Amino acid sequence: MPRVGVLALVRHGQNVLLVRRANAPDAGLWGFPGGRVEAGETLFEAAERELKEETGLTAHASKTVEVFDSLHHTPDGTLAFHYVIIAVLCEESTPTPTTPTASDDALEARWFSYEDVSLLGSKACARLFELTQKIITDPAQA
Repeated sequence: MPRVGVLALVRHGQNVLLVRRANAPDAGLWGFPGGRVEAGETLFEAAERELKEETGLTAHASKTVEVFDSLHHTPDGTLAFHYVIIAVLCEESTPTPTTPTASDDALEARWFSYEDVSLLGSKACARLFELTQKIITDPAQA
């Protein structure tokens, strides 16, 4: 059965906040903070909680940016993970970006420029560049 997960998309100008994941399914890769939605929790509450747990940052979840399936298979083709991911735009209320502190299941947490994200290549989680492009260059996401 699919599980519901959220991603907290936090930006400051042309920069986005990313974490390097410690656990499967994307261990070692850079992506937006996120995780499972817990019972009784709204999508926005889950995004804010996951952001706080993984980076120490507090931000206000403001809108859904995208919804997509994340399917991961074992080498023999067996389904290992199926998440329905909701990407949520979160706004930090500070005039300058807050320095994140990696914790929970994040190995590292830091701000990336739009250009740095485009250079991550195989070190990036699936859809990272697409989501970054959407929240940085799409005026509707402002």
